Amino acid sequence: MTNKTTTTEKPTIISKVIAGLIVVGNTIKALPPIDHFIRAADRFNDRLGSQFGAAITYFSFLSLIPILMVLFAAAGFILASNQTLLTNIIDKIVAGVTDPNLANTLKQMVQTAISQRTTVGLSGLAIAFYSGISWMGNLREAVRAQTRDVWERKPEDKEHILLQYCKDLIGLTGLVAALIFTVVLTSVAGSAQATIVDALGLGGITWLRPVLTSIALTISILANYLMFLWIFWMLPRRRFNRKTLMQGTLLAAVGFEAIKFAMTFLLPKLASSPSGAAFGSIIGLMAFFYFFARLTLFCAAWIATAKENRPGYGVVAADDDTDIDTDK
Repeated sequence: MTNKTTTTEKPTIISKVIAGLIVVGNTIKALPPIDHFIRAADRFNDRLGSQFGAAITYFSFLSLIPILMVLFAAAGFILASNQTLLTNIIDKIVAGVTDPNLANTLKQMVQTAISQRTTVGLSGLAIAFYSGISWMGNLREAVRAQTRDVWERKPEDKEHILLQYCKDLIGLTGLVAALIFTVVLTSVAGSAQATIVDALGLGGITWLRPVLTSIALTISILANYLMFLWIFWMLPRRRFNRKTLMQGTLLAAVGFEAIKFAMTFLLPKLASSPSGAAFGSIIGLMAFFYFFARLTLFCAAWIATAKENRPGYGVVAADDDTDIDTDK
């Protein structure tokens, strides 16, 4: 009799525990920040955020080729005007290669690159211009896929190809300007901070280091904020609630800083192994682009799924079938 009672009580206790966990889970999920995060994640997955992120990563990596061509041409102009530097580079190539045939081949490649620097530079600029606009077009479509009210693109959303190229050119120009500004702001702020500390003789104060680190981190996040604000303001076809736009942009800025912080630890470890020395930089660069794309698209979904940006927010039906705007 005792055994039967024990066996019938165990499922009851387990079921109560499971029911309690379900209640706790539903309560946590009902919290506004958690509920908003879940809605954003659902939209990100339903609208192929990972696939779009992979596509943006591919085009980002592909766009580096013409940029490298331009840099290679610029190096060719520098070497052509500095014969001493050119001779030193060739000597180092010859000294570092034991095979004389391979050394001669590398010397000819350097000389050919210098002689064709104008052609390589102009070709690189033309390809970089086209690939940059195409990259911006892919980023634009990916962001709009996350921010549209419906998943399908409506016929009226399709723009003339020339108008699209003009808008993508403006978007790319603004993004490059914002990126340059963020890099300059971060670099200048870091250099000025170190100069001021050294000039005041405060370098040996231990407690000052966390303060300086916090200042540098804040400046870097501010720079990231300006870049993402341009993306979320320029690319979508719709306008969002200002408060949620600012919050989503801040989320992207902090997340991007976390990605940069993580990459500073991962890249040295990738380069420590023999295979990582050969492919670590490429893998790290692709991972950086991929995480940047996923972060951008997720934050776009987060902004679009805020209750203030959902269709019909603040509008209720009255008894006479008229709409009353309650968002006051």
